[in-house]
Amino acid sequence: MTRLRKMMLEELQRRNYAQHTTRSYVRTVEEFSRHFNCSPDRLGPRHIREYQAELFEKRKLSAGSVAVRLAALRFFYSKTLKKGWSIAETPYPKKDHRLPAILSQEEVAQLIQAASTSFHRTLLMTLYATGARNAELTRLKFSDVDSKRMVIHIQGGKGRKDRDVMLSPKLLEELREHWHRLRRKPRVWLFPGDHDHCADHPIDTKTVWHTCQQAAQRAGLQKSVHPHTLRHCFATHLLEDGADLRTIQILLGHNDLKETTRYRHLSQRHLHAAASPLDSLPLKGASPQGE
Repeated sequence: MTRLRKMMLEELQRRNYAQHTTRSYVRTVEEFSRHFNCSPDRLGPRHIREYQAELFEKRKLSAGSVAVRLAALRFFYSKTLKKGWSIAETPYPKKDHRLPAILSQEEVAQLIQAASTSFHRTLLMTLYATGARNAELTRLKFSDVDSKRMVIHIQGGKGRKDRDVMLSPKLLEELREHWHRLRRKPRVWLFPGDHDHCADHPIDTKTVWHTCQQAAQRAGLQKSVHPHTLRHCFATHLLEDGADLRTIQILLGHNDLKETTRYRHLSQRHLHAAASPLDSLPLKGASPQGE
């Protein structure tokens, strides 16, 4: 372990950063250093700007992905090396505010039914039934399933916050069958890793990602489907069924209600609350033929 890497790790650990964030930040600084074939403490704002441009132009990363890498470099220079960091010299990129793809309830059913194994079917059902993030799902334990109160405890979510979500009776039945299908005892992780699902560690997030992708292909869905798609579907379908935004905010673990209001733009109930003004135009006759 190099001196700089050790220093950065100590700063991250001292501030109690999540393991995922710690790995991501350290990996970003290592990639930045390799890009210029130079120790990062000898690089500066000019190199950061050049690197940022390359992330957009050559690697075609999204604004969000570039912003995460800039946050890692900012931490390294400002917290580890105690150097100044000018937002004016290295501004964060503006993010694109795009609405996510939403599956209808019929499409969600097709997706779940297209799962290649019973294990993958349970994964997809849990994602949709709870609105959990990918990383939150992988860390779920059987002890988090509270059948007495009919809730699932999601621990250590984004921002290190815990929350409870509803436990669907249909999901509870599926999880009980899932429990009996798992071979190894004691069963700790809800979704244990390895090919035979007998590991002492949970599955990784890539497994969940591939499960969604493969099921979408098998179901013949044309929309892009990934784990977060089912989280968006969870929130949008709740809103369409009459749940209020504050309740959905709590279930999703959003800090700000503004994050939750985006689902108004996706809900059919809100989209169809008013008719298109075209419908009230007094148009007569059919469209003319030809160009």
